Amino acid sequence: MKKIILIITLISALTISAQVSIEQTKQDNDIKLSALPYYSFGKGIGITSPDSLYQMNIRFRMQNRVSYIENEGENGAYDGQVRRLRLRFDGYVGNPKFLYALQLSFAPGDVGEVKEGENINIIRDAVVFYRPNKFWNISFGQTKLPGNRQRVNSSGGLQLTDRTINNAKFTIDRDFGFQVHNMNEFKNKFSYNFKAAVSGGEGRNQTGKADDGIAVTGKVELFPFGAFTKDGTYFEGDVIREKKPKLLLSGAFQQNNHAQRTQGQLGNDLFERRTMKSVLLDAMFKYAGWAGMMSYMSRTTNEGAITVNPEDSTQSNYVYVGNGFDYQASYNTKSNYEFIARYSIQNVGHDIQALAPNIREYSVGLTKYIWEHTFKIQGELNYDNLHYFDGSSKNNWYLRFQVEIGI
Repeated sequence: MKKIILIITLISALTISAQVSIEQTKQDNDIKLSALPYYSFGKGIGITSPDSLYQMNIRFRMQNRVSYIENEGENGAYDGQVRRLRLRFDGYVGNPKFLYALQLSFAPGDVGEVKEGENINIIRDAVVFYRPNKFWNISFGQTKLPGNRQRVNSSGGLQLTDRTINNAKFTIDRDFGFQVHNMNEFKNKFSYNFKAAVSGGEGRNQTGKADDGIAVTGKVELFPFGAFTKDGTYFEGDVIREKKPKLLLSGAFQQNNHAQRTQGQLGNDLFERRTMKSVLLDAMFKYAGWAGMMSYMSRTTNEGAITVNPEDSTQSNYVYVGNGFDYQASYNTKSNYEFIARYSIQNVGHDIQALAPNIREYSVGLTKYIWEHTFKIQGELNYDNLHYFDGSSKNNWYLRFQVEIGI
């Protein structure tokens, strides 16, 4: 930790002492990497060397929240925490065609509990890019896979305080490998993107768990009315107030061969490897402050979802198979108060019906955008209805207040 603090201090000192003037009209430090999208109203703090042989851009963001939680059969409880604290660097070295991006996380909810024999999860993204022109983007390293819309979006670009229950269970998240993106986005005419990835399949920061399986991912994005203003597919809600209707339709598929974890790139270890298939479909619409999103996610395996410890038959773990739908709608007023409603359906697969409940989730929220998504105040009321295999049910709810700020 002392080394991390020292590095951050040195970088901050460099930023303050650097006597470099960047003209945004001539040299834009917002590099907009397609494999690592994020929302930024500003452009962070940019440093370019006098000979223009390197550029580094620095950003941070944090989410502070307090929640009141009441689960059926338990006493109500208050929870206050720094939900996310991120530091990001990006830029190029030698030539603007050769880029890099690094994102670190420091909040306990991001890093996770330190466990014996497991790696600490400070590194979220560490990836290099080759971008020969505006249509192609080739990357190598650890970053987000081209998965479902809400996962690809930065958590800083969400309307509500967190992603859906389906994203939590069925997303394909980050992985280490190669990606190729073919980008064809135009302002007012039909546009499309093709994205593909070949990765290890075991998630971020994995070492010492080599196997003979890889994950293959492909995605298609269609924009019937042209690209969204200011990369509007990468943040929720119509904070830009689109002057013309904009629509995104996308579909992604992944086959993760011989995966070792319950959710492919996420979750606990399985006792036996399983090959998993994921289907991820999304639609997004924005116009004049109105926004709507719909998504479908599923995970299947043909080898039996439940795995048993060969040394102790009383211990088991399972692939989280099933599917889910998310429906989300919002309106952003001219004074930048946004009203949001979301409904999620999650159905577990037949193999694990006796082990996990089906869930119906209802959320309403109010967000005040002070500086678009970069500085906002959010309130959310969330209600979960859980249905178990034995016919019983459980009702949980929480009320949350959150502030997000960043550069």
